[in-house]
Amino acid sequence: MNKMSAGKIFGRAFVFISTFAIFAFALALVAPVLASAPAQASAPASVDAPAQVAAPAPDSRVRSDIAFLEDAARKLLDGCVMRAADGTLLYTPDGKANYAALWTRDFAYMVESAGDLMPPANIERCIEYLIKGARESDGAIPDHVQVDGLPLYAAGGPDNQLGQPGLDNAPFLVFAASAYLDMIPADRRSVLYAKWAPRLIKGMNYIPRDAASGLVWNETAKPHSPYGFTDTVGKTGELFMESLLYWRAARMLARLEGLYGFGADARDFAARAAAIEKSAGALWDEKTGMFFAATRDCRQTDVWASAYAVAVDFPPVAGEKERRILDWLVANYYQCVWHGQVRHLPLGEYWDRLLMPVEKDRYQNGAFWATPSGWVMEALNRRDPGLARRMFGDLIDDFRIGGICECVNVGYRKLESYVDSATNPLGAARRLWNLGVVEPWGRTKITYIISIRYDVKTTLFPP
Repeated sequence: MNKMSAGKIFGRAFVFISTFAIFAFALALVAPVLASAPAQASAPASVDAPAQVAAPAPDSRVRSDIAFLEDAARKLLDGCVMRAADGTLLYTPDGKANYAALWTRDFAYMVESAGDLMPPANIERCIEYLIKGARESDGAIPDHVQVDGLPLYAAGGPDNQLGQPGLDNAPFLVFAASAYLDMIPADRRSVLYAKWAPRLIKGMNYIPRDAASGLVWNETAKPHSPYGFTDTVGKTGELFMESLLYWRAARMLARLEGLYGFGADARDFAARAAAIEKSAGALWDEKTGMFFAATRDCRQTDVWASAYAVAVDFPPVAGEKERRILDWLVANYYQCVWHGQVRHLPLGEYWDRLLMPVEKDRYQNGAFWATPSGWVMEALNRRDPGLARRMFGDLIDDFRIGGICECVNVGYRKLESYVDSATNPLGAARRLWNLGVVEPWGRTKITYIISIRYDVKTTLFPP
């Protein structure tokens, strides 16, 4: 064995000590972050090969899927526009002129979830186009207004209206108006609200509510068309989804009246919202831990509305009811979700009463829809973020392969190019994952690159 010179020994010792010191310093920087991160983000035990300490793998996929959906939503919004006889550019529900009119709820969903992708002037003119169609005699807000300016107050055409005027028309118009007022310069808001408020308030006053409970009411003998995505369904008695929509709109009007009105209507609408909160328990099913759709006809588990109540933070749901709804959604995920799209009722169940014939497992009587996918994802995210991300990924996979449809089922795809199927999940994805601006676990993005003898590179919270 050759003897090493003192210089070589000193040199190797210096390299070893320096490397150890650098490694120890790097560990001191990283350790506090790793200690507070979730277990799945802890550092690999071995440094034998390059490894990453990262947020769960779906994060990069989610960002890619959001970018795809935003681009698709923008194209669908551009492609669904039809020019009305008076020159107003109308946002119709689809890009194939199947629903060749401005539909109040579809338009409101677009504005709430993707209003930044729509020219503000177009939004304003559409709101005024709908307000102009309000019925003078009783204030009923139109379900949709045709390109010739004819307002229709329930689903269907002029000669085949499904029931009395829709129970969600006024709330959805309030949603659109409120969202738009929040978008525009502050100095225009009070003027526009003063112009629109009389019709909005009269429209809300038209909606029938039970005198005792304050919940939205639908008469059995002569029913109104209910929530538009169940407008073929004969839900009667006190209604849950329709009451949730009314509750949201009442709170919005209370806020707007407080900001731009005279105060009296603000107190009135706040009281209406409070009454719904107090009475909603009448629709709670203690056995399943979900809400019924209605108290008379169609007293059945309402998947959409139960998840919506969680997503919009309906106060009566907070606590135990939210826990039970989330338990049900996770346990019954495959009974109500298929390719990221959602059934109104659990698999194998169908509405007890319809306002028109609808084949089982088709359309509103058993097909799966993307319209509620966003708020179901938002609900699931509170219990199982991984499942919410997987649901979103499944939805985008289905869109990429089969197009963005109104509703789907095995061997069935209805109306490709349906706008709300893109905008609603987009709005939810933006709220959940904030387009990548908010990093996993809510921390600012931190990246450490540690280069030592083994050339190990560890990245925390990668972009």
